[in-house]
Amino acid sequence: MTASGHPPNQLLQMLDAADLNMLRPHLATVEMVRESVLGEVGAALRYVYFPHGGSVSITVSLSEGQTIEVAMLGRDSVVGGGAALADGIAPADAVVLFPGTASMLEIAAFRMVAAASVAFRSLMVRHEQALLAHVQQSLLCNTLHSVEARLARWLLRARDLSDSEILPLTQETLAQMIGVRRNAISLVAHALQRAGIIHYTRGQIEIIDPRALETTSCDCYSAVKASHSRLVGALR
Repeated sequence: MTASGHPPNQLLQMLDAADLNMLRPHLATVEMVRESVLGEVGAALRYVYFPHGGSVSITVSLSEGQTIEVAMLGRDSVVGGGAALADGIAPADAVVLFPGTASMLEIAAFRMVAAASVAFRSLMVRHEQALLAHVQQSLLCNTLHSVEARLARWLLRARDLSDSEILPLTQETLAQMIGVRRNAISLVAHALQRAGIIHYTRGQIEIIDPRALETTSCDCYSAVKASHSRLVGALR
């Protein structure tokens, strides 16, 4: 809990006391274990998650067997909120990328609070609009921009959610996240390290120069941040 008594999730911190008190009896704090599946495409969801830390990768799979990330959610987000307001069916896979904790509640309780509070329901809808903008920007980025720009954009988002310059990542994971071959990640990571922007060792990337990484990134990073800030609020 934060000093205000709110769980450390940005959306929950934005709720007034009445809405939070409606939610509080239904919230349980759970560990988000790395690689655990919070939602599987086409399957009925049981729970909605408000991450406190760590990150959750929202991915889609192609017919060729390739998996690519379309959004990364963390403490500024909710996992499963949009599906809970609709038919309760997961539209994509949701897998824990970086471990952390989250506030979890059953879909029935989430729907009950959404039905009782216009403010809560409005916040969840705005979040889904921000998430849609995130997904669209990610797809555009992965289609049009260079591997270097895409990797920089992805690392900056991961840094924002983890509040750390050190990210436990393998090249295989990075390649999957942005939809490229591992050797492409190896070449770009080597170039960024040579430029003094990151330091890469097996299974770990340290961001040395965030400003240079932002310069390397395409405009997609700032565009996603701006749309989220406009619709929901700036990441704190």
